[in-house]
Amino acid sequence: MTGVEKWHVTENENDQRIDNFLFKHCKNIPKSHIYQLLRSGQVRINGKRISANYRLKLDDIVRIPPIRTASTDLRPIKPIAASNFVAFQTLFEDDALLVLDKPAGMAVHGGSGISHGVIEQLRAQHHSWKFLELAHRLDKETSGVLLLAKKRSALTELHRQIREGLTEKHYWAMVQGNWRNPRQHVKLALTKYVTAAGERRVAIAKNNPDALESHTIFKLQNSWEVFSLLDAELKTGRTHQIRVHLAHLGFPIVGDDKYGDFESNRRLAKASTRTNLARMFLHAHTVHITHPVTRERMKLQSPLPRDLQQFIDALNTSSNK
Repeated sequence: MTGVEKWHVTENENDQRIDNFLFKHCKNIPKSHIYQLLRSGQVRINGKRISANYRLKLDDIVRIPPIRTASTDLRPIKPIAASNFVAFQTLFEDDALLVLDKPAGMAVHGGSGISHGVIEQLRAQHHSWKFLELAHRLDKETSGVLLLAKKRSALTELHRQIREGLTEKHYWAMVQGNWRNPRQHVKLALTKYVTAAGERRVAIAKNNPDALESHTIFKLQNSWEVFSLLDAELKTGRTHQIRVHLAHLGFPIVGDDKYGDFESNRRLAKASTRTNLARMFLHAHTVHITHPVTRERMKLQSPLPRDLQQFIDALNTSSNK
């Protein structure tokens, strides 16, 4: 972009944060540069300076200054060939809402070395859709219920429900260890950091005023000699919340490659076909929401994937011997 651009906010951008709008609009521009433009007042709304958390309003005029990026930094994303399209399992769909059963191993969006995630795949498959955005996120190795909005108004309403604690999300998590409590509340503040290798991680915060409070309710579902199956209900939706809470308590999720027991994960990945588990055992099985348009209360469910069910079957078989 070599000249000043002015953008008239329509219904598709209404209530979107300005930083998120700029990330999408100014592709290939580092986020740090976007925030610098906001802090310096070069991005303006209706001629006025705004903060990064400003939410766009219908008919706002966004002034975007000239942005120059070295050509060597521009890495155009190759279009997705039709032969590479993923056939996602749809749990629900109408004009406002799309609910998918996300498979493990696929990121919900591109970035960090991933060119095409779920959202990019869907946009490539459905050119006629004028709007499509993620209502929330799942980790790459987490499977299960994923909510997407097909209208800006639906996205705004889903975000409101999530922000005000009006949704209910449940996950199956298989952990290492013998979990004892039938029901346990875990409330621990979390903070993000970057490792020396540049990898983003989350840790339990101690005396950190910028840490975010997080709350998970764990319910014991079944147990075996060295494993326990838990239902994890998210009361807050922080990054890696379930994984970090469980690892901190000494019950890492089976197959977790960031916070888990790496030696045990290696053994499970190399085990026989019957007991093999090559990914993290974390599955979003149930989400309760109010439909953003009809106001109907909805219970959206995803069955346990075959690989996770086979692992449970193998545990049951072993315990019955």
